[in-house]
Amino acid sequence: MALKIPGPRTVFGWAVQTVTTVVSIPGRVFGLLTAAEQAVRRANELVERTDAVVTSAEAAVEHARKVTVAAEEVIEATKPMVRFAAEMSAHEVEAAIRLVDELPKLAEHMVEDIMPILGTLDRVGPDIHELLDVAKDVRQAILGIPGFNYLRRRGEDRQIEE
Repeated sequence: MALKIPGPRTVFGWAVQTVTTVVSIPGRVFGLLTAAEQAVRRANELVERTDAVVTSAEAAVEHARKVTVAAEEVIEATKPMVRFAAEMSAHEVEAAIRLVDELPKLAEHMVEDIMPILGTLDRVGPDIHELLDVAKDVRQAILGIPGFNYLRRRGEDRQIEE
């Protein structure tokens, strides 16, 4: 194989091409550096935006956790009511609603009418016993009146006729 030596034009062409390539390297490197800086800047912006999204997502997850805990507490608190309501018929539910509607009036009567009476019951007991004793004495006295049995039978006969 014979070694082929390029001619002067070919060497000159290579030289020009090599010099042109060498001269263009700094401009191309500068272009690459500029492109790299833009890529780094965009990457930094993307990282900042991603940071904001992650922070927002973490806040949303924390809020969702709090809502879940609150919902679980409400569910636990309402379980007895749900169990109670499940055992009630529609008629019983309507009756309970009517009863709840009447509670203010019931409370008012309890406070104004029944509670004062209950406060005096400790004094009423002996008075009732005394009244019963007097009623027994009066009954015995009336039964002791001559002819009372006749009058009583006559009154009973009239009641039967009516």
